[in-house]
Amino acid sequence: MPVSRRAVIAAAALAPLGGRLTWAAEPLIRRPIPSSGEMLPAMGIGTSRRYEVEPNAEAVAPLKAAVQSFVSLGGSVIDTAPSYGTAEDVLGLILAEPGLRQKIFLASKVDTQGRDATLAEFERSLKRMRVESLDLVAVHNLIDVNENLAVLRDLKRDKRIRYVGVTVWKDGQLDALEAVMKREPLDFIQVNYAIDNRAAAERVLPLAAEKGVAVMTNVPFGRDRLFKAVQGKELPPVAKDLGCTSWPQVFLKYVLGHPAVTCPIPGMAKVAYVEDNLAAARGPLPDPAQRKQLESFIDAV
Repeated sequence: MPVSRRAVIAAAALAPLGGRLTWAAEPLIRRPIPSSGEMLPAMGIGTSRRYEVEPNAEAVAPLKAAVQSFVSLGGSVIDTAPSYGTAEDVLGLILAEPGLRQKIFLASKVDTQGRDATLAEFERSLKRMRVESLDLVAVHNLIDVNENLAVLRDLKRDKRIRYVGVTVWKDGQLDALEAVMKREPLDFIQVNYAIDNRAAAERVLPLAAEKGVAVMTNVPFGRDRLFKAVQGKELPPVAKDLGCTSWPQVFLKYVLGHPAVTCPIPGMAKVAYVEDNLAAARGPLPDPAQRKQLESFIDAV
């Protein structure tokens, strides 16, 4: 039977906090983009699946409310891609709200082959999102990575994008990602990393720190894998010591506890999820000993 995030949050909320602070009033943790020094709030929105709805006012309304709440609480990073169905069109409707685009660090991708096709895809993304430029464009899943990076660097030179990167989302791509990182100057990478999927921490995250590359992390919940693993389980004491009031906060604080991580990008399709996730980017993060405790807890379930 599928396990909903709502059920996991509700169950964890029933566990007593023992008077511990939740740090709700603290500002969001911010981390630098090493290539520029620009500071980013350390929690973003990923739009895969959750934002692939009909691009009409009724379907988009709850997503628009989520984005508005996200911005009001200090968030700015939104990540999307042309291959995410209607997500770019949906963002176009949301970002049409006066003054909103200026508050967003907007990232998308290219995932086609050949210079002309890639430029056409980029122009399509701008049109779909109703914007004139993007903050970050990455080569999706390392597709035609050499040619596409050359195209993106030209766009950066022409000030149509500000940052260039590459992305992967599964462990089988990590060796290829590492090779690209060693030979190409990059502003960003995006990689899969979660408390139960720590392969990226072996070589990729240390290499990003060494080379001064910002890191977005995707699938921090393993889709719904982690929620299924902890269904019915109370938060461990170490999680409560960190001010966590839900399992999603535990999972996100663990990811952010790695110093090379700039910004996780979980899906946030509801205001409640925005509020819950952004709480993970406030207050203390787990130190190495606490991270080991969390790993041991998850590995045992």
